Amino acid sequence: MARPAEYWHHCGNFCCSLPVYFLNYKKTKGREEVNTFFWILCSTVLVGLLGLIGIVSIFFRKKSLNKLLFVLIAFSAGALLAGAFFHLLSESLVKLSSTTTFLFLMVGFVMFFVLERFLHWHHCHDGNCEVHPVSYLILIGDGIHNAIDGLVIAASFLVSNPLGLVTTLLIIGHEIPQELGNFGILVYGGFSRAKAIIYSFIAQLTCVIGGILGYFFLNHANWSIYLLPFTAGGFIYISCSDLIPELHKEPDLRKTVLSFMFFIIGLAFIIGLKFAFGE
Repeated sequence: MARPAEYWHHCGNFCCSLPVYFLNYKKTKGREEVNTFFWILCSTVLVGLLGLIGIVSIFFRKKSLNKLLFVLIAFSAGALLAGAFFHLLSESLVKLSSTTTFLFLMVGFVMFFVLERFLHWHHCHDGNCEVHPVSYLILIGDGIHNAIDGLVIAASFLVSNPLGLVTTLLIIGHEIPQELGNFGILVYGGFSRAKAIIYSFIAQLTCVIGGILGYFFLNHANWSIYLLPFTAGGFIYISCSDLIPELHKEPDLRKTVLSFMFFIIGLAFIIGLKFAFGE
């Protein structure tokens, strides 16, 4: 049995070690937060740079560019579906009830439908679209959409870095054909190529603003987990309402088989990341 002097000695050592413990914990926590913010910032800047993708059109003939877009659309359609079900929804169901998860999924699906209808935000993949919304309205809708992408990226990284990376890849996958499409719409609507690139880039940078706001707001409000099923609903809407119908418009059997192959590759790639990251 410890003597009183030894007892007080151990108590003193314990009390003296507490400030050191909490100081080290705070430093570790601070490093983790800085690391998360760094990932969010880099990812949103990378997505923001996609606003310059219209420059690619200068180096491609229209026919070659359309072939590339067709493959990207097929791959993105599969990737978005796999990401929604195998990453975002599966992570949501671990931390939320099934009722809450599917409620936010439906809210996300409906909200993306509303955005498409009233802001004319759509994934038209060349200049010959059936609907020609006002060019500035396209930029406003695209800016809002990109800000939401930034919030989504922030929410995913606040859950885990691997989930954030997967979400960023998914967003990049559907942003490439969308930004090329928006570029085509702006040029078709009367913008010069240079002006269309500059305005698209400015609209795309709202993703960075959304990411920064998401980090500071969602991190403290602990709402990031609710944004995951919401995003899943949006990804399912984009894939099923915008991208897959584009694939159905192709009458050529060889191209249809090719698109189906890249659709499956998109599915397999994102499901493979699930097993690779364990997320």
